[in-house]
Amino acid sequence: MTTDSPTADTGAELLPIATPARTRAALRTLIRPDRGLALTGIGILVAATAVGLLVQPLLGRIVDIVADGRPAGDLTLPVVLLVAVAVVQGLTTTLGLTRIARLGETVLARLRERFVERALNLPADRLERAGAGDLTARVTGDVARVAEAVRSALPEMARSVLAILLTLGALALLDVRFLLAALLAVPVQLLTARWYVRRALTLYADQRVANGAQQQQLLGTIGGAVTVRGHRLEEQHTERSAGRSRKAVDLTMRSVNLVLGFYGRLHIAEYIGLAAVLIAGFWLVRDGAVSIGTATAAALYFHSLFGPVNAALVLLDDAQSAAAGLARLVGVTDLADQPESAAGKAEAGKPEAAKAAPASVPRQRIASSEAAVTVHAVSHAYGPGRPVLHEVSLTLEPGEHVALVGTSGAGKSTLARIVAGVQEPTSGTVTALAGTGSAAAGAGEHPVVLVTQEVHVFTGTLAEDLRLARPDATDADLRTALSTVHALDWAEALPDGLATVVGEGGHRLDPARAQQLALARLVLADPALAVLDEATAEAGSAGARVLERSAEAALAGRTALVVAHRLTQAVAADRVVVLEAGRVVESGPHDELRDADGPYAALWRAWSGSRTTAPHP
Repeated sequence: MTTDSPTADTGAELLPIATPARTRAALRTLIRPDRGLALTGIGILVAATAVGLLVQPLLGRIVDIVADGRPAGDLTLPVVLLVAVAVVQGLTTTLGLTRIARLGETVLARLRERFVERALNLPADRLERAGAGDLTARVTGDVARVAEAVRSALPEMARSVLAILLTLGALALLDVRFLLAALLAVPVQLLTARWYVRRALTLYADQRVANGAQQQQLLGTIGGAVTVRGHRLEEQHTERSAGRSRKAVDLTMRSVNLVLGFYGRLHIAEYIGLAAVLIAGFWLVRDGAVSIGTATAAALYFHSLFGPVNAALVLLDDAQSAAAGLARLVGVTDLADQPESAAGKAEAGKPEAAKAAPASVPRQRIASSEAAVTVHAVSHAYGPGRPVLHEVSLTLEPGEHVALVGTSGAGKSTLARIVAGVQEPTSGTVTALAGTGSAAAGAGEHPVVLVTQEVHVFTGTLAEDLRLARPDATDADLRTALSTVHALDWAEALPDGLATVVGEGGHRLDPARAQQLALARLVLADPALAVLDEATAEAGSAGARVLERSAEAALAGRTALVVAHRLTQAVAADRVVVLEAGRVVESGPHDELRDADGPYAALWRAWSGSRTTAPHP
């Protein structure tokens, strides 16, 4: 389970954070496939630590030999054994830490893969409510913090805990009174750990939330810089960014003060424990209960605990920070397992009778003689009191091109995402056939492809970017796809042709070419159903006709739903569906609706009247 989603003071509803119990369960699940590696690594570290504990008795033996005035030759065996212990301990420690490190990296890789997989499947409306900053902070800062803990804290923690337990056992073997004296430091250490943990977990969680809110504010300000300057909001946004930064800095300084107090308390525990062991050794040697060498070994044992005890307790800092980051990552993976929209939460308060039917049902394949896509009574809301779609029903016949038109906010993009399977409806069903049109023979892997106006050019060669849609595509396939969308000429004119590096740090593609690249990927994927959500909107007037030709070619022979940014796309469609306030108000061919003097005719007059020359239908 996860805790309720925190809400940053930016107004965004941040993604949920997993509870400690759920985080531990997720960690066990991640480790389970490599239990053998974990047990082997720990076993080798136990052996390495046990061998290392022979150092103190051997040093005590040397002290006794010197104190008793024995011949120098008696020192040979203890010295040789010390060298042997150092060599064996070094080799076994290296082997054990290597296995623990391999375990950590394997688990970390598994965590990253699962996080990316689940993050890509998150409901679109949930991501919109959280904002990009929260997810970005998790995929960067939280993953990095967990990775740092896995690479450094995990091996050191394992070795430190083993060293503490075995050293305390060795003290008991020397004389149980040495152990009792050493344990006087434990209450102070436990109180220190408890004091720290109770404050650290909440503090680090708040720090992560503050960093996410800060990042969201910065992304929003930078992304909307043109609007901010246009409305003279620079001072207001600067103050907001400064406020988020001040909060993040304040939490960071609180964590620094917490760590300083933590270290100070640990030094007090060390003083108490060492003083107690030395006093116990003095009394025992005076009474003849132990030799000077044994008392020396006991003092050295306790002194050797400084490193592992302090390391284990200090690593609580990394452990708490990593635990907070891991809880945020698990919260995302759990949310993907059980997606729930804000509207779904609103439904929870309704009577059982009103919730009898499930919010949505899985998409089902239907016989080829039936419609390619059937949308039945679909409604959707992004939050309580924010309905976007109302009981929308729509049918797309095999191979039919349907244009969605309407004013801004009519619900066109929401319906497109629901048909594409990217967004789950609040209620209603979508039934789709995964084998119609040009893809009838082999589109099982890509039954639906959605192309929006927000196109991302991935970093890499142009060929690699295209092969994201079909990894086994040959160069000839890539050229055919580019030629289909009228992009082959400019692609081959690039400095290195298909081998040209594009994306961030590479050759920059203008919006029209980036959109053609997305359409070429659609051709390569060869889906049964293509959904275009204003896919030609970014081209501007100059490139609009080129992109519309590219889109028309990419959609040839397949079923398509097109959110029309320009009504020329509606003219070319087989049927036009008009949405108003989330409801279908008209449906039919362009000519019929244009002459009907209804909502579409009004849209057509407004659009064509704004152009110097109306397009020919």
